[in-house]
Amino acid sequence: MIEMKILVTGFDPFGTDTMNPAIEAVKRLPDTVNGADIIKLEIPTVFGKSAEVVRQAMTEHDVDYVLNIGQAGGRFDMTPERVAINLDDARIADNEGNQPIDVPIKADGEAAYFSQLPIKAMVTAMKEAGIPASVSNSAGTFVCNHIMYQTLYLTHTEFPKAKAGFMHVPFLPEQVLERPNTASMSLSDIVKAIEVSLEAIVDYHGKDDLKVVGGKTH
Repeated sequence: MIEMKILVTGFDPFGTDTMNPAIEAVKRLPDTVNGADIIKLEIPTVFGKSAEVVRQAMTEHDVDYVLNIGQAGGRFDMTPERVAINLDDARIADNEGNQPIDVPIKADGEAAYFSQLPIKAMVTAMKEAGIPASVSNSAGTFVCNHIMYQTLYLTHTEFPKAKAGFMHVPFLPEQVLERPNTASMSLSDIVKAIEVSLEAIVDYHGKDDLKVVGGKTH
């Protein structure tokens, strides 16, 4: 079995929320999945600083993969992201009051980077575990897209051995008590979904992703 290290990151709470399902789920992951060591890291919901924290962990642990996890309030399913764009356009301020508008993330970076993770295999694994999941084609323009882009920039420039990607998770039930008709998912299901996604990452190491439909008409 190949020795493998996977860094899994989760954001701290932001905006009006006092919890973030991303870090709550990451904290509850097992220490090993499918033989791979899982390194768990809380990162700040802050432009720039989040990338510095991830880069430091990638350097320290010499990881093979990075899976960043973030909250997508309103989505009902688990959504691995296909692409990150080179743009910050913040609808709200981050946790340190930064609100960049139409600012490139990296002047020397590509216009966009595609996920290096087997996102369709991850979706398939989650569905087989009974958890709603689909491929997403927009990670937004807030800190989630920012950290996905920054991490992929690092794998394309500084850490060529590593591969990276991002997955959004829904609100927790506690977060929608005052948000009528808003989707949510239990913490246990989110944890299970991330775990089977990590299993898929290990299973598809060195292989092509599944060739199944993951696109949308709009």
